[in-house]
Amino acid sequence: MNNERQKPQTMPEAMPLQGLRVIEAASVIAGPTIGMHLADFGADVIKIEHPAGDALRATGAQKDGVGLWFKMANRNKRLITLKLSTPEGQAIFKDLARSADVVIENFRTGTFEKWGLGWEVLKAINPGLVMVRVTGFGQTGPYKARPGFGTIAEVFSGFAAITGEPDGPPTLPSFGLADGIAAAYGTFATMFALYHRDAQGSGEGQMIDLSIYEPIFQVLGPQPLQFDQLGQVQQRWGNRSKNNAPRNTYRTRDGHWVAISTNSPAIVTRVLRLCGGEAAANDPRFATPQGRVEHIDEVDGLVADWVLGRDLDDVLAQFERAEAAIGPAYDIAQIFEDPQYKARGDIVDMEDEDLGRIKMTNAFPFLSKTPAQLRHGGGRKGRHNEEVLGGELGLDADALAELKDKGVI
Repeated sequence: MNNERQKPQTMPEAMPLQGLRVIEAASVIAGPTIGMHLADFGADVIKIEHPAGDALRATGAQKDGVGLWFKMANRNKRLITLKLSTPEGQAIFKDLARSADVVIENFRTGTFEKWGLGWEVLKAINPGLVMVRVTGFGQTGPYKARPGFGTIAEVFSGFAAITGEPDGPPTLPSFGLADGIAAAYGTFATMFALYHRDAQGSGEGQMIDLSIYEPIFQVLGPQPLQFDQLGQVQQRWGNRSKNNAPRNTYRTRDGHWVAISTNSPAIVTRVLRLCGGEAAANDPRFATPQGRVEHIDEVDGLVADWVLGRDLDDVLAQFERAEAAIGPAYDIAQIFEDPQYKARGDIVDMEDEDLGRIKMTNAFPFLSKTPAQLRHGGGRKGRHNEEVLGGELGLDADALAELKDKGVI
């Protein structure tokens, strides 16, 4: 079973979204990642790029001029080029939307309306259409016209304000956190809308208004409730937690780092007994989460000293024997060697038309009956123009050549 996960198939069987047609007019991360999730589970995702190409192609690490982030975010899709700001491009887009189940777009609020491709127009063409609209701040409100990216969402949502050391600046993640969370929300919202249309039999599509800041705002937990009821404003506290202790990262004798969390009374007792003996495990000051947080320097110091006196393998082994929660702070090279990642097939080895054999993150979660399958990485710009625009929309070679000469494709 695990080995099968590591073998991408060119002719997948029993894909859960097989037959679903998605038109993705989105660039960079959040919108394309929604398309990626749907494509991984079998949807026919047709990605529309501006003839100049998605900016993600030139973002981040590249090999031989091939953008690796683009390669992952646009895997399993068919790629066409289309300039939506032209009348010809708009007419072609409407033709594509007529046969689509889902349209994904992430242009600034009002742009699709300016092009005559807004929700009211598209739902008149296709009443069963589900349209996912990804923007920084949403389709309504005083900030709706502002440009917004994941970084802006990470500060606007309150995430950065509670991340980092107490005496340091608000801290941003070094990856697309808000975009990734928004994409997950956009994916399940799409499936909710399709369930309403199909399983509940309404036959009606709907528009999904997905801002990038709101999903990460929700993931931050009950801060609005705490502020409303208690007047609390959560502050930066490094890797510690105001809810429990010990919870931190700790350095081992051989220079590695581990994270320890104790979110249940039984695990707290096991960690305190392991690191401080029976005296620590039975200390009444440490009997409650509030007590441990009140004496956090002592609790943290006890664990930190114990970890610092041992090498990583010994620390992990003793925690495992004690049935206490711990995790090594891996970099990607360590992840490639870890037996858990290998056993689960979390990294897939596949053939790529540009780079030969490549490895990339698998599709999650694993479904027992209809799992996702990775068939190919993100392709070359306009790779499926003839297949989609010619073979499916009926444009002949002369029409395609004319569109190319005009810069429409």
